[in-house]
Amino acid sequence: MSKIHLFAPGHTACAGCGQSLAARLVINAAGKNTIIINNTGCLEVFSSKAPESSWEVPWMHSLFENASAVASGAEASLRFLGKKEGVNIIAQGGDGSTADIGFGALSGMFERGHDVLYVCYDNEAYMNTGVQRSGLTPFDANTTTSPPGKESFGNLRPKKDLISIAVAHHIPYVASASIGYPMDIKKKIKKAFSIKGPKYIQIFVPCPLGWRHPPQLTPEIGRLVVETGLLPLLEYENEKLAVKKIKEIKPVQEYLKPQKRFAHLFKTEEGKEQIKKIQEIADANIEKFGLR
Repeated sequence: MSKIHLFAPGHTACAGCGQSLAARLVINAAGKNTIIINNTGCLEVFSSKAPESSWEVPWMHSLFENASAVASGAEASLRFLGKKEGVNIIAQGGDGSTADIGFGALSGMFERGHDVLYVCYDNEAYMNTGVQRSGLTPFDANTTTSPPGKESFGNLRPKKDLISIAVAHHIPYVASASIGYPMDIKKKIKKAFSIKGPKYIQIFVPCPLGWRHPPQLTPEIGRLVVETGLLPLLEYENEKLAVKKIKEIKPVQEYLKPQKRFAHLFKTEEGKEQIKKIQEIADANIEKFGLR
């Protein structure tokens, strides 16, 4: 890996932004012979304000929904010209542009078999446009479009299982990761580029602004989500599963409490009953994937 960061400092991300930390890890692991196509979103905005850019590799801004389609075209063009060998292509975006608005283009890229890695930076809401819920917003989270009140405790729906959806496309590599485990991210990026065909990695990236936690807690929250079982670290190579075991399983309260998006759950007895439901989600993951 180059000693020079390929994602340069000087961007305008918020202090403690998990997405900016993960983006630097991803591109440094991918290397300088990489082309990036970036959906509209936080990462695109804070890293590429004209006339400046933090990207030290070829980088293209796509629309909110079509990084996968643009990356597919780039990959096909390079193959046609005989220039694809040794060039890594990354399509990337946030959870909204990946799991919701851009899912059709992503599914098409998988189905056609393009040699592209898609990276989803999952901060669990549409942060760039005002912290609206997305398909990857977790159960009971407070967002501007899922506020808690008399009718609900926040987001009513469970988080969309995009990892399983990607695996169902029978692509050769799918993985989940968290900014709390930087070496795991690097390893999985390098592994992905050792494999031909479409790849998908979903990286958990806490957002201090939207989640309302102290910026310095971003890495800790990135570890706690794994240690509670709410985010299993999974790796599917040709649909064969490998999992990272949890040495010491922690209760979900330890993960929820530092984040004000879950503060309403700790205020009433009814809210505390909801925490038990979130614990059930974690327990189900622990059982399903054998995380103990």
